[in-house]
Amino acid sequence: MSIRSERPVSAEQIHAALVALGAEPVADPEARAEKPQETDRLRLLGKLLAKAELEITTATRLSEEGEIEDVLDTMLGWTDQLSPDAGLAVNVLTNRLQRTAMQVSESEEEEPPPGREASFAASMTALYTLSAQLHADRGDVEGTRRALSGAEEALIDIMQGMHDLRVAIGDAAGEDKGSEG
Repeated sequence: MSIRSERPVSAEQIHAALVALGAEPVADPEARAEKPQETDRLRLLGKLLAKAELEITTATRLSEEGEIEDVLDTMLGWTDQLSPDAGLAVNVLTNRLQRTAMQVSESEEEEPPPGREASFAASMTALYTLSAQLHADRGDVEGTRRALSGAEEALIDIMQGMHDLRVAIGDAAGEDKGSEG
């Protein structure tokens, strides 16, 4: 399944949207032309997505009163834009899960802490499981198998990360690295 926008937006349109939202990217006059170029399109879309997510996050912060209706309104707007295409919705979700996995694994340390590792694996488990279902719906048995294998490996990584975090706080014993089985 190929995903194509019926009316793809240009780099200039995305830039204009960012300007309208007060999030105009600062251009380096030595590195960039005055106008946004089509080669900037994906980066500009990322900036627009970040701005939209930040606005949604600010508008839907759950308090003790619980503004769950705000979250639901956001979801309704998202669903309205997406249309009833279930395959497209899954592709959008897997794209979001990939971004989430990458963001959650970002760490200033060379090796991310175990809680981040487990969270990365949880996002990847969801991504692989959705992918497996999409392959199964298409009758792609081999693709389903590959995706399920990825989900199973990610589940193991979740458990390992949770165990490592328990070891870090003293709730569980670590592996004895000196003995070999």
